Amino acid sequence: MALYEYVTQEQLAGFDKYKYSAVDSNPLSIYVMHPFWNFVVKFLPTWLAPNLITFTGFMFLVLNFLMLAFYDFDFNASSAGHQHVPSWVWVAAGIFNFLAYTLDGVDGKQARRTNSSTPLGELFDHGLDSWACVFFVATVYSIFGRGESGVGVVTLYYILWVVLFSFILSHWEKYNTGILFLPWGYDISQVTISLVYLVTAAVGVETWYQPVIFHLLYRDLFTFMIIACSFTVTLPMSLYNVLKGYRNNTLKHSSLYEGLLPFLSPFLLFVLSTIWVIYSPSNILELQPRIFYLMVGTAFANVTCKLIVCQMSNTRCQPLSILLLPMTAVVVLAITRVFTNETLLLYLWTAAVVLAHIHYGVSVVKQLSNHFSIFAFSLKKPNSD
Repeated sequence: MALYEYVTQEQLAGFDKYKYSAVDSNPLSIYVMHPFWNFVVKFLPTWLAPNLITFTGFMFLVLNFLMLAFYDFDFNASSAGHQHVPSWVWVAAGIFNFLAYTLDGVDGKQARRTNSSTPLGELFDHGLDSWACVFFVATVYSIFGRGESGVGVVTLYYILWVVLFSFILSHWEKYNTGILFLPWGYDISQVTISLVYLVTAAVGVETWYQPVIFHLLYRDLFTFMIIACSFTVTLPMSLYNVLKGYRNNTLKHSSLYEGLLPFLSPFLLFVLSTIWVIYSPSNILELQPRIFYLMVGTAFANVTCKLIVCQMSNTRCQPLSILLLPMTAVVVLAITRVFTNETLLLYLWTAAVVLAHIHYGVSVVKQLSNHFSIFAFSLKKPNSD
């Protein structure tokens, strides 16, 4: 696979000056998870590269996605009258999700423990986190499914965008303030969902058919919690931190246009994908929800990774992601019926997006590894014995 130099020389120079700056004020993280991660990291061998820990944790989430895709490809398995996902799958999903969360928490501690912290490690961690959003949401969706007591595929599409929006808010903050304010919702959601998987294995998906109280179903509580967390906690805190920087005259970008620039490509991606959903001749989201979510989540990760590169290198965010140009053509082909087999078009475009994103990731990791004279997945130095 030929590699392209996506990171400019100006950005490489910015990475050389980069210093990690983050604020974690979540009580669950501070008083419970960090002590737990400090305990766990002591058992890891000192030769184990932090990026390998990060990648392993990410692959646990991918494994959950693939496992549920096998047993519940179209999100109908949890509906009444359908063959349900085996209990052991939910046990595995709960364990794998918590392992992924734990490894995501100890990778940075392993880097500091082995004196191997680099900007590549942070970029690799947050880049995979941006892609993990779609795998996490799609796997959780299988708990409720799309049946009468579940969540509709269109509703889940918008919930996915709420999660993606919440993720990019933190990096928009850092793009403007230079400080990464870690969102409270992440730790709470990871612990909660890991437990919900295990509870589902014990009591069965039928439990979620029942109302929580009066006529409030669990699906409604699930939807409400995600939306409420985003718009009453994540968004207000992000706006507060940016406005605080504005009042203190410490923002990195003085103009409103430059400050909001990181939202342009994600917004256009939302518009394009939503146009496809609304005007699809074959109602593609009803036919292939899992593949459509994967396409949207991967395209979002690609856009977000480029923002993270700009944010870490202290360079200007590009207004338009190049990936949106061919996607525009794909959406036009779909809604105008020029390409009559819409399902095939979605599969081809999803494959192209996934391959393009993997190519981008591999190229950036290789380029930064060469720049810092390190191996991405080994603590050995190049040309060392």
